[in-house]
Amino acid sequence: MTQYIALLRGINVGGKNIIKMADLVSCFNSLGFVDILTYIQSGNVIFRAGETNKTKLTSQIEKALSRQFNYDSKIVLLSQIELETVIKDAPPDFGTLPDKFKYDVIFLRDELTPDVIIKRIKVKEGVDTAFAGSLTLYFSRLTSRFTQSRLKNVMALPEYQSMSIRNWNTTKKIFNLMGGNKSTNT
Repeated sequence: MTQYIALLRGINVGGKNIIKMADLVSCFNSLGFVDILTYIQSGNVIFRAGETNKTKLTSQIEKALSRQFNYDSKIVLLSQIELETVIKDAPPDFGTLPDKFKYDVIFLRDELTPDVIIKRIKVKEGVDTAFAGSLTLYFSRLTSRFTQSRLKNVMALPEYQSMSIRNWNTTKKIFNLMGGNKSTNT
């Protein structure tokens, strides 16, 4: 069975689409998935499935979530191997100065490509830095000038509906929960 992480969009944010983690686990269990684990309330679900077609699996999960929780579900789905690529692709020194910068990973649904989306990302000189990896975008912001960051402009893009953002610490923690710390130094 393949291990996956489903990054749910738009749940438990600002009082909208409130979903208890136990109910989320129950939904994934009803789909026949095993070894289901959630991490924090923002919708990170680790699980194992026999299905290897990600498009089919994504559709199956989105339909089940939409039906059970009455919202228009969108997820970004990655295998453990793909998440390992995200960790390894990070720019040099990404995440190494947490007192000076905030670090985020912008996960993209399969229909988006980092090299195309990076061209749509506008950064604030001296505040933001954006990099394209093979599967995601990496974004850092100077903490002392956090309010000047243009990360919020990413959320205004039409493509944002096909993205999900996680901070670097959450990304690494999910990878470690998936057993990734055994094969990658994080």
